[in-house]
Amino acid sequence: MVPFVSENLFKLSPVIYEPFLIEKAMWDLVARAKPRYNPPTPSMTEDLIIDLHSDSHFMQQAMREAHKAYAAGEVPVGAVVVHEGRVIGRAWNQVETLKDATAHAEMLALTAAQQTLGDWRLEKCTLFVTKEPCPMCAGAIVHCRPDRVVFGCGDPKSGAAGGWINLLEANPPLNHRCDVTAGVMGEESLALLQSFFREARQRKKMQDS
Repeated sequence: MVPFVSENLFKLSPVIYEPFLIEKAMWDLVARAKPRYNPPTPSMTEDLIIDLHSDSHFMQQAMREAHKAYAAGEVPVGAVVVHEGRVIGRAWNQVETLKDATAHAEMLALTAAQQTLGDWRLEKCTLFVTKEPCPMCAGAIVHCRPDRVVFGCGDPKSGAAGGWINLLEANPPLNHRCDVTAGVMGEESLALLQSFFREARQRKKMQDS
């Protein structure tokens, strides 16, 4: 609150009164500039809430890995392994980088997760991968025994989680059966793959011409 000062003081001593005028002017400016508080509406607060344990959140982490593959000229597939709400393994497709046909994102992420846990059994874990696993990766997943597999876009030609065959939910089951959730951020995953192969075809066309 700005102190009250009598104008009679200015008649006696302008030097004493002038600082009070400056202070009063500053307080007036602060009062006018102070923003009004508008409490958030329910819809606003709902938009601000991010579920850090949702499938979409962890699939976004896998998409980040897929973008790393894209930048490296690899088929853009990314994967993360989650244990009790924490990412314990992440990887992107590195077949060309490592000159290794088995270096799919799922395979590398599973290995990283096993190293983190110190166990080859990935119990109570969920694998998130941007594209439906192939038969090789699906076989490795069954042996590693995660509880769930969540993938983005399907692969009707060579997918082994229901697209072409289903090794993860085989009936009769193999030595382990995973719960499968398909289509999480599937459109984004498919768009990234289509963009990659479209650019690859354009480069090849330019080289051949």
